[in-house]
Amino acid sequence: MDTETSPFETSEMLADFLASTPLLSESWRLCNLATANSPQSFVVDQVGSIGYVAFSGTLFVSGSDPSFKNLVRLPVHDVAGNDLFVPLHDQNEGEEPVMVQGALLRIFENIYSDPSFQNQMSTLMQTSQSIIFAGHSIGGTTASLAALWLLSYLQSNSPNLSVLCITFGSPLLGNETLSRAILRERWGGKFCHVVSKYDLMPRILFAPLDPIAPLIKPLLQFWHLYMTSPHLGLLAVQRNDEYEAKIFQFVSVHLGRLVEAGEEAVTGVFRPFGNYFFCSEDGAICVDNVESVIKMMYLLLATGPSYSIEDHLKYGDYVERISSQFLERKSSMEGELPESSYEAGVVLALQSSGIASQEPVAERAKDCLKAARRMGRTPNLNCANLAIKLSRINPYRAEIEWYKALCDRSDDQMGYYDSFKRRGASKRDFKVNLNRHKLAQFWDNVIGLMESNQLPHDFHRHGKWVYSSQSYKLLVEPLDIAEYYRTGMHHIKGHYINHGRERRYQIFDRWWKNVRVEENKRSKFASLTQDTCFWAKVEEARGLLDDVGNTRDPSHSALLWEKMDGFASYAKTLVEAKEVSIDVVAKNSSYSLWLKDYNELKSQREQFRPQFSGLMNRELVP
Repeated sequence: MDTETSPFETSEMLADFLASTPLLSESWRLCNLATANSPQSFVVDQVGSIGYVAFSGTLFVSGSDPSFKNLVRLPVHDVAGNDLFVPLHDQNEGEEPVMVQGALLRIFENIYSDPSFQNQMSTLMQTSQSIIFAGHSIGGTTASLAALWLLSYLQSNSPNLSVLCITFGSPLLGNETLSRAILRERWGGKFCHVVSKYDLMPRILFAPLDPIAPLIKPLLQFWHLYMTSPHLGLLAVQRNDEYEAKIFQFVSVHLGRLVEAGEEAVTGVFRPFGNYFFCSEDGAICVDNVESVIKMMYLLLATGPSYSIEDHLKYGDYVERISSQFLERKSSMEGELPESSYEAGVVLALQSSGIASQEPVAERAKDCLKAARRMGRTPNLNCANLAIKLSRINPYRAEIEWYKALCDRSDDQMGYYDSFKRRGASKRDFKVNLNRHKLAQFWDNVIGLMESNQLPHDFHRHGKWVYSSQSYKLLVEPLDIAEYYRTGMHHIKGHYINHGRERRYQIFDRWWKNVRVEENKRSKFASLTQDTCFWAKVEEARGLLDDVGNTRDPSHSALLWEKMDGFASYAKTLVEAKEVSIDVVAKNSSYSLWLKDYNELKSQREQFRPQFSGLMNRELVP
């Protein structure tokens, strides 16, 4: 076993901290109030500087799929064109779109479009320092969507308002892309999903529900009627113990298969997000790692009775018990604390989960908690190791910068780009080209780690890496362009921008577009040309210039001139704004030579045009 010298295991401590606040009990109280006030779908309350919005757990959309299997795209805008969930759609290349359960989305959209909801939310945002969304059962997914909407809104409006979402027995909401997007935005800590040991609702969407779809509707009806009228619920819905046991066993078996298949299998249609607050009669623990959340859901369920449909309705009892127990010391731990504070924390977490004495499940749960901590640390450790490697490759970058400075001061006045494109076989040129390859290898490795989930999900938002990648792109991509045209690849594959640009540069473009850069007027030329594809555009313009001299088709010629004029205007704007490096305006640079030829040809064209026009307008005499 690995020795641990790190801080105390936090899963049980986090749960105790949350239980020590009035947030759980107040959220549950308002969830009950919202359900009791049905058909009104939500209630709003304010306690001091904290605003609460709680949603009814008995909401449903008529005609919707009771098995919750239909996923739809999360909308970017509402019907009026206002932003809804814009930040969640900043996906990586090749990633499937953000999807959520269709019926649950329609419930939120109906509430969101209610003027009463909009007015009360506007008031809360003005009078509160924090807003807490809460919901039980299906109301939990409504609360999650409402929190995601407000977080998206605040990102571009008022970042000073804090948001928290607390759900009780909420079903899963969306796919893996949604889970990744929430992590990428650093919103995972904004969600606390309270789940009891045997509640079926948070687990039901891990199983393919087609075989048991006819059995789910009566179960939902029972839960809904019981939440609004407990005595009526028992009488109005005839329960079938055999069917309920079948549903429970079906979900448990599929959840077990998912866990046994390993991490690769934990990428089903639905995926958890946020923190999970697993509660039992003995306490509670918090887990935020997705794989460990799924495993704990299964292990806790495996210790229960053959079925426990009522556990979905007992959150009030759990909240009351946990809130009254949080200050009690664990007497069973006295005299037998492990030497490692980490091990002591794991044992406390096991005890709080209520399965410490149930072997062999307890041992598997212990391994799960340890794995959650290791998996939680691994991305950050990889990020730290990359930072060390980045410092080691800085000399390669420095040598290229030194090479650029030499080229820009050279007597041949070709500049950085053209000097590399026309380079000879000198040792200096060879070293620069080798450094170019080494830097490319490093950044390709960074992208590989990120896309294989071995780095923090918000890695591409870290300023250190965004600015480092942008600096690399500004310095090295001109060399890649030079090599592309030097080796004649444009004759084989086509021009660089559409056919030769490396994927890493396209990824770095997406990283950089989220950076807000103050636009200050430059007093001197930039150290590096800000449009990294500028030289590729120069090469394309050179091709256009060659083509226009060879074409006899007037319409084709006009099109070529339109493209050249467009580039000339664009380049002039960059040069005048000093957004280019000094090598662009070097006397013998590709751009300066192109501009000279372009102006000469344009002058000839302008001289020829009046003569041709006069000839066409002259009357012909027989």
